[in-house]
Amino acid sequence: MEFNNETISSEEQLLLYKRMIKPRLIEEKMLILLRQGKISKWFSGIGQEAIAVGVTSALQKNEYILPMHRNLGVFTTRDIPLYRLFSQWQGKANGFTKGRDRSFHFGTQEFNIVGMISHLGPQLGVADGIALANKLKDNSKVTAVFTGEGATSEGDFHEALNVAAVWQLPVLFCIENNGYGLSTPTKEQYYCEHLVDKGIGYGIESHQIDGNNILEVYGKVTKLCESIRKNPRPILIEFLTFRMRGHEEASGTAYVPNSLLDEWAKKDPIANYEAFLKNNNILTDDLIATIKADFKAEINDNLQVAFDEPAITSTIENELNDVYKPFNFKAITPTDNVKNIRLVDAISEGLKQAMDKYENLVIMGQDVAEYGGVFKITEGFVAEFGTERVRNTPICESAIVSTAMGLSINGHKAVVEMQFADFVSSGFNPIVNLLAKSHYRWAQKADVVVRMPCGGGVGAGPFHSQTNEAWFTKTPGLKVVYPAFPYDAKGLLATAIEDPNPVLFFEHKALYRSVYQDVPEGYYTLPIGKASLIKEGTAVTIVSYGAGVHWALESLENTPEISADLIDLRTLTPLDKEAIYTSVKKTGRLIILQEDSMFGGIASDISAMVMEDCFEYLDAPVKRVASIETPIPFAKDLETKYQPKQRFITELKKLLAY
Repeated sequence: MEFNNETISSEEQLLLYKRMIKPRLIEEKMLILLRQGKISKWFSGIGQEAIAVGVTSALQKNEYILPMHRNLGVFTTRDIPLYRLFSQWQGKANGFTKGRDRSFHFGTQEFNIVGMISHLGPQLGVADGIALANKLKDNSKVTAVFTGEGATSEGDFHEALNVAAVWQLPVLFCIENNGYGLSTPTKEQYYCEHLVDKGIGYGIESHQIDGNNILEVYGKVTKLCESIRKNPRPILIEFLTFRMRGHEEASGTAYVPNSLLDEWAKKDPIANYEAFLKNNNILTDDLIATIKADFKAEINDNLQVAFDEPAITSTIENELNDVYKPFNFKAITPTDNVKNIRLVDAISEGLKQAMDKYENLVIMGQDVAEYGGVFKITEGFVAEFGTERVRNTPICESAIVSTAMGLSINGHKAVVEMQFADFVSSGFNPIVNLLAKSHYRWAQKADVVVRMPCGGGVGAGPFHSQTNEAWFTKTPGLKVVYPAFPYDAKGLLATAIEDPNPVLFFEHKALYRSVYQDVPEGYYTLPIGKASLIKEGTAVTIVSYGAGVHWALESLENTPEISADLIDLRTLTPLDKEAIYTSVKKTGRLIILQEDSMFGGIASDISAMVMEDCFEYLDAPVKRVASIETPIPFAKDLETKYQPKQRFITELKKLLAY
């Protein structure tokens, strides 16, 4: 192994050695503690220290870095106090996740580190978002993100590279090619000769570096970072290295040929660099002994602090309170003139006024810029706000949702338009595993609204007609809003954008241009989590949302003899239980109407809650009315039979006759 130290001072060379030996000594200690049963799991990065240390050393401390679970050197190079790392690994309070996540599954704004999630790929999109925020701020900052050779097979990897290339984002994609994805060798992971070829395929400048040579890593990455700061663009680096231990310690390395282990053992980044420094009189045996003794003492002292720390305790109330970032809703009452507009106009107005109010708000989605979106919600926005804030995206829902998360991490708000709610399935993972969990895991807000044009009745067939709110009401950490009227839509959208938590905002396509209402012209807010009592009566409680509210209204208008409370939920998560319970206790009967198919829908949960909490007030069983259990058909007659609109009045009369 040849080391080129022409551009790196002796002081820097020694510092790099210290930065590599520290995580190595920590790892050696962790392996002992693992055998002693004092920690539960360990993902070893022994043999790969030069990459984490070299890249982190090349970055400025206020530049974000997104490591993986074999990048201990990132955390130590950023000088995170060791007792906090040790507490994190033991699930204690001085860690970064209050015992809610393990190992390196955490982030810390204090040290500009964003930790991984086990799904690997989405963090590449998060890096895109952080880099996009830096580009919008024009602050000449680099974002570095790590992944392994195995994760380059994931769709998120390809989506993130494509977005970074199209938008020329200042992000450094670092692939640690360590030979194996768990037990699967690289020859079974990809067919191209080198992983740098993947970057070239996206038009991204790409480099291959000896990941076991600290001076090569540090020297080349430093130059590349300096270049990116001057000329913002993505760069991909493939670091060649090897994983000397199992994927995790329990995995072992029986699947690795001994000859391969022997070959890479000779390339150990620390042993070779140590010999080089000694030959150049920068390091001596005595100095090595001193450095190791000092680090071992630091490790042991900090371990004792972590061991002495009591096991974490909490309460159910504390756990529930941390699912969402606290949001102090402030009611802004409209005082302006009103005008009679459609639902689609109200949403457009609300979005536009939010863009005026928040200069850090970015809208992203397919065709949302000059074209104005397929439903023309953002028509004219580019002329007013520019293409930097109203951004057409490639067709890659997962990467764009992850990008929105990155924007939030780096101080922006984001609204993502799903062209159709059905297409959110392509972005499902980062919504339910990243946006939803981030605040609970490490107190990081996800200031993201995902707009969801949804619903049937327009002859759009199985792929463009779903009302799929139940996919998300099941997931703690998400808020789900589903307005039925223009007034509610505008006010709730304003609140959703103000709210620092992730909001799924459902907009029924069939209502876009069919429902009119007098709506204030100015900016106003409505509370998320509060239902609306549309009609009052005494015989029955009707609960619905979205198009179902209008179906129920039509049924009541055609049968004026029925005296009913009609509740428009408006928000599904959080749910206004109090409004439902108050009405049921008055009427003694409940029927729930939803457009979604029956099983697993919100109606089932409402029914169960009322049966549990209001049983003694009921004069009849709770009734649910929903679409049939098939995908949504295209032909008009079939779609009419699918939806519950025509069946609702029959079921309502049956309930009243019980």
